[in-house]
Amino acid sequence: MTGASPATRPRIGVLALQGDVREHMRVLREVGADPAEVKRTDELAGLSGLVLPGGESSTMAHLALTSGLLEPLRDLVRSGLPVYGSCAGMILLADRILDGRPGQQTIGGIDMTVRRNAFGRQVDSFETDLEFEGLTGGVVHAVFIRAPWVEEVGASVRVLATAPPEGPDHADRIVGVQQGNLLATSFHPELTGDVRVHAYFVDMVKGQA
Repeated sequence: MTGASPATRPRIGVLALQGDVREHMRVLREVGADPAEVKRTDELAGLSGLVLPGGESSTMAHLALTSGLLEPLRDLVRSGLPVYGSCAGMILLADRILDGRPGQQTIGGIDMTVRRNAFGRQVDSFETDLEFEGLTGGVVHAVFIRAPWVEEVGASVRVLATAPPEGPDHADRIVGVQQGNLLATSFHPELTGDVRVHAYFVDMVKGQA
């Protein structure tokens, strides 16, 4: 961990190299966190948690490498810092990726194999309702945009959500996982107005989930 104790409003960083940073910050504020943009290594200090947003995974990984953030991010994951990755963020948290760009790196941490752009290109984006283990209040409305899915998980990974049969011919694909303090979804809960996934992550940061 970074030495910060989760408080009433835990300080949660959002990796701000590329992607839908503002949307995550807005929802984090709504569920009781104090979000902060992270673009430099010194901005990692004092965080109780971190969000890796959606965007373009290979671009984000390249920018993290060239900015000197990649190894410090790996160190934070290894240290047990709670981290949530959505869409591209899920790819960044995967130990293994399929259909990545040549030489594409990840931060890693979750024992899973993720297929990049598995649900198709931008024109194949879709929305559907999902059962999400651990959340009350009914189904989660999920937005998939050039989304990955999880091909396989290790024994220590908890599957939280799968794409339902009514999705576009992609039944039983894993789209939500948790391994210890690491959480990842293929979809974008920050775009729907449903704050429960982020609230679940904040509870993880506080040690309540």
